[in-house]
Amino acid sequence: MKKLLLLFLLFSKTVLFSQTVLNSLPLDLNFLGKTQVLNAKDENTNDIYVFTWDDKNINILKYNASLFLSNQFTDSLKHERSRNLIGYSISEDKKPALYWTSNNYRDVLITVYNPDDKTSELLNFDFPQNHEYVISSFQQQNTFYILAKEKDLDHLLLYKFENEKCSIRTFDFSNFTFKNKKNVQISFDKFIKQNPLNQLDPDIYAPIDLASSTSKMFVVRDHIILTFDTDFIKTQAFDLNIKTGGVKEKTFNFPAHETPSRTSNSFYSNNKLFQIKASRESFLFEIKDFDSGEIIKNYSFSKNDTIPFKNSPFLMQIDNRKPRQLKTTEKFIKNINGLTAGVSVFQNNKDSFITFSGLGEYSDFYFSFDSDTDFGERVSYSLSKVVYFDAMLNENLNFTPDYQTRPLAIENLFYYLNSNKTIKLYDALRLKDYYILSYYDSASKQFIIRKFTDGFMMEDNENPIMSKSNFSKPFSFGTIAPR
Repeated sequence: MKKLLLLFLLFSKTVLFSQTVLNSLPLDLNFLGKTQVLNAKDENTNDIYVFTWDDKNINILKYNASLFLSNQFTDSLKHERSRNLIGYSISEDKKPALYWTSNNYRDVLITVYNPDDKTSELLNFDFPQNHEYVISSFQQQNTFYILAKEKDLDHLLLYKFENEKCSIRTFDFSNFTFKNKKNVQISFDKFIKQNPLNQLDPDIYAPIDLASSTSKMFVVRDHIILTFDTDFIKTQAFDLNIKTGGVKEKTFNFPAHETPSRTSNSFYSNNKLFQIKASRESFLFEIKDFDSGEIIKNYSFSKNDTIPFKNSPFLMQIDNRKPRQLKTTEKFIKNINGLTAGVSVFQNNKDSFITFSGLGEYSDFYFSFDSDTDFGERVSYSLSKVVYFDAMLNENLNFTPDYQTRPLAIENLFYYLNSNKTIKLYDALRLKDYYILSYYDSASKQFIIRKFTDGFMMEDNENPIMSKSNFSKPFSFGTIAPR
């Protein structure tokens, strides 16, 4: 499933973060190459289910709201072995179910588990003939959903799996206008194929590659929000009502530039739309109410201005090289110009942490003298480039310096993973104001659950995390299994 945030950390000294071992359990997994871990939360009871499996068996662990183990059983894997896990649901009678898709996404195998009598049941769902391809899948309020494209029509299909039944809802886009990059009107069927959606998770820092995508999907309670930033004039957004199947279009114009803009983008968070736009001369940022479209905050900076609310330096990175600091606003604007702009928002309590960025690729060449010509052969290659800086908004959506010296819970979690590279099998889950990390320790053959909260403890009272910008970039890290 989708990639989680990727880290680039600089650290040196021993740290004891705000983390606690909640539970450990002896567990023997046969073949680590096929082992996976999945956390699931029952939204009605706050029970936590953990599934971990190898090439033969699956272990179902049930924890109560205090994360004490209350039930456990092992079931054999049958037809699931050759399939990919895409999600889970929990029925009204407290039976968790896992959903396994075939490689061609033509059907779904559903395994329903009964922790009380330690049994399981296999069900099968075949996609109908009008199904073309899967866009994304997600869980909401114990229910599992698959969003898909209907074949040859301007429709999206939403499959709802609940209590061992499936219902299908259609979202109709045929009455809306869509245009390609040449400003020529095209059908939604063609538009969505040219601009595939990227789903973003509000529980993590969005990596820059996803924040810079021009077609995004956000899941909020009973709604799916789609945003398209395919031109420099406006954000075209759609509010899909999961309960009714209604589709509402919303258009948000970007702030106006005195000079032509070459990059723009947006990000949806907490019923607000955050828009960024940059030209050769200036950098603009607006926050708008998603329902009314009214401007809540508006910021504009020219290349000669100082941006007072930065909580990190202006940084630029080429490929996997060490990030380099850009000393002025002018240099930042010069380097973001021509890249695909990105803005991402991560909420923690009342504060919102924002990353402003640009991402792109450019071509270069070198001369290879290992050739038959006297002057050598010209060899082309491409490089990736990213520029970014971080800021923080308070509850009134005003920029404020980040005086918080304590790391956030999610920062502690990823720092722990980065400093314990032997952990290969894990999943994370956000619970109120903390995270839990479930992982398998192959050395001790223990399955461990740790709790991560805001804050830290150190021997010398120094914070090794230099900047929150280190936690929002598409560098090099593993993935957390889907929830």
